Amino acid sequence: MPPEALIATYGAAWLEEDEQARLGLLERCWAADGVYEDPSVRAEGRAALSRHIASVHATYPGARIEVTSGVQGYGQNLRFDWHMRAADGSVAIHGVDFGQIGPDGRLTRITGFFGDVPKPTG
Repeated sequence: MPPEALIATYGAAWLEEDEQARLGLLERCWAADGVYEDPSVRAEGRAALSRHIASVHATYPGARIEVTSGVQGYGQNLRFDWHMRAADGSVAIHGVDFGQIGPDGRLTRITGFFGDVPKPTG
């Protein structure tokens, strides 16, 4: 699937609260041995990513993680922006994810960063 559709499916998995439906979405877009990593967690495999998404839903009830940009990429690499809206609609966290697409067209890795890029020091 094109990178935009791939990330749309991945984003839909982050919105899905039903475990079986979420796993179905991840089956379409995430490699069985894919690695998700951000400053708070490392999840290896589809089931581990699904559990992490469920923990985000449990920790932030009513919050929604949404893709907020187009997908930029070259070769097997891509990036996109996202934010998490709190239950009241305010933006609680924003960030950027960098990904890699495997030979079968599914994501093999997402590395996420929170917040703005820091200003240079010195």
